[in-house]
Amino acid sequence: MVERSVLVSGGGIAGSTAAYWLAKAGWSVTIVERAADTRSSGNPIDVRGGAVAIARQMGIWSRLEEAATGVERLVFVDADGRPQATIRTRQRVDRHEEVEVTRNELVGLLLEKARESSLVIRDDSITALHQDGGGIDVEFQRTPSRRFDLVVGADGLHSTVRRLAFGPEERFSRPFGMFVGTVRAPAPIEDPRTVLLYNEPGTSLTIHPAGGKPGFAFIFRGHHDVDYREADQGRRLVESTYAGGGWLTTLALKEWGASDDRYFDAVTRVDVPQWTAGRVVLLGDAASCISLFGEGSSSAIVGAKTLADALAAHPDDHTAAFVGYEHTHRNYVRPLQRGAGIASRLLVPKTRSGITMRNAALNALPFRNKRRTAPSSDAQ
Repeated sequence: MVERSVLVSGGGIAGSTAAYWLAKAGWSVTIVERAADTRSSGNPIDVRGGAVAIARQMGIWSRLEEAATGVERLVFVDADGRPQATIRTRQRVDRHEEVEVTRNELVGLLLEKARESSLVIRDDSITALHQDGGGIDVEFQRTPSRRFDLVVGADGLHSTVRRLAFGPEERFSRPFGMFVGTVRAPAPIEDPRTVLLYNEPGTSLTIHPAGGKPGFAFIFRGHHDVDYREADQGRRLVESTYAGGGWLTTLALKEWGASDDRYFDAVTRVDVPQWTAGRVVLLGDAASCISLFGEGSSSAIVGAKTLADALAAHPDDHTAAFVGYEHTHRNYVRPLQRGAGIASRLLVPKTRSGITMRNAALNALPFRNKRRTAPSSDAQ
């Protein structure tokens, strides 16, 4: 029996999940991860829907429940911090069907499982792909070149694999007209089960308890041309957008300016017409997403399992496997992405009257029906 090899680019949610299931299906798996160690992001993300059963099968569900943030509600406040409206993020009876954890908790658990049967190359990335009828020769920044049967691009919104095999990022990415920045918050949280959100027209400022490691999130509208790789551009844009804001804005901007561990990027819609190019296949945000909106973490887990199942069903025909995976997972993600516009209007109304109308509409609903519409900070 010939051993088949696959390189997974990206050791995040999608990549680690795919590596685990591909190894279970008999593949020799190598993961290459740009980061030198586990990413520090404490941003909250959800595991829900079809991802729950997969997490149970991987044996990590109980540990995810232990690591849960415990958040149950999102409260919209005014400039003085007074509650104006509330959304239930999850009902107590539903807690065993979904869980919110910090991103680094989920990535750490998934990568731990992947390591059991995969080789992990850290602090490195792909620089070139050369494929022929028999495989792909992969060049790395540091590691000697190697040949694989397949390459999975699970390296996120700004995917290197997608750029090398499919074309430049601007061909597939379109700005959503919003930006997001996150940073740790020093203040203790009075209620560890409550996220607080303050709006001014076109902006929101959130403080999330994150299971005892609170963080601020700046989500705002705009059409600025900002390079995500230039940290100072993002820093200055947040500071100029939020200058003079009410509630905890002064404290949040102080932390934002002083921290060397902050995240900033444009909210981006990624749409690749075809997720495969010969022996290369895209997964997670590299293939299709609306970053921040669209349940990216759960979708990444489901997509990774779908891909692994397709390759297990067609071990000698990667083309058929890729076609089956793409057809199935496109149908899964399409309805999730349709809600992005609604969620953005709920979280960041464009006008002051929009903020007032949003609060009034939420207060008119029966409390039991105020269910989650807020996003988590998902990324692969």
